[in-house]
Amino acid sequence: MLFDLQSRNRRAAVKVIYLGLAVLMGGGLILFGIGTGTGGGGLFDALTGGGSNPKAQVSNLEKSASREVRLHPQDAKAWADLTRARLQTAGQSGYYDQTANQGNGGFTSKGRDKLQTVATAWQRYLTLAGQHPDPGLARQMVNAYSETGLSDPAQAAGAMEIVTEAQPIAANFGALAQLAYAADQMRKGDLAAARAVALAPDAQKRLVRAQLLTARRQAERQAAQDALQRAGASVSSGTKGAG
Repeated sequence: MLFDLQSRNRRAAVKVIYLGLAVLMGGGLILFGIGTGTGGGGLFDALTGGGSNPKAQVSNLEKSASREVRLHPQDAKAWADLTRARLQTAGQSGYYDQTANQGNGGFTSKGRDKLQTVATAWQRYLTLAGQHPDPGLARQMVNAYSETGLSDPAQAAGAMEIVTEAQPIAANFGALAQLAYAADQMRKGDLAAARAVALAPDAQKRLVRAQLLTARRQAERQAAQDALQRAGASVSSGTKGAG
């Protein structure tokens, strides 16, 4: 379910949820795949072009990955490599603006179009990967589906589930809970929240529980506001039709 970012209330809700997500996950370090030891470099590397990768090298990397997919269309690894390569491309200038979003960075319109091709490759990879998709790549996709990317919390939650299966720790379940709430998947969010609280250190349980409860209530308020807006639009449409 995509966020309707045209709504001021919706944009505010999205920011609250993703801010809470970043705080819960330790300033975003886990979300960005830094120091996790999982495959792929984290989206941070993708957004910066891997540190030393010139644009031409990144472009050649994607061309090579695309060629492998054409030669081996049923090879899960080839699709995973293409997903990573397209993420690298999406991090280049023209696709990603590091000065946007009040200096926090964000994808340009061209970059979001590129992320759609990333998502296509990722979904194909998931079809072929079987029961054990790469949690490192899934972690990068959580970011690709985030507010500044494709703004699709349902897909982000699906990617985060893969991460929790590989790394069942409190921070990961907390992230899953918040993403699920943002996607209006309340039962999934509640189950993940319970796991997050159970796995959190005793000194942090109260904080984690409070953060996740706030995220749930924010999502509920937003869902109610959306329902009212839809009802108002329906009444307005019916009135015009009757006239």
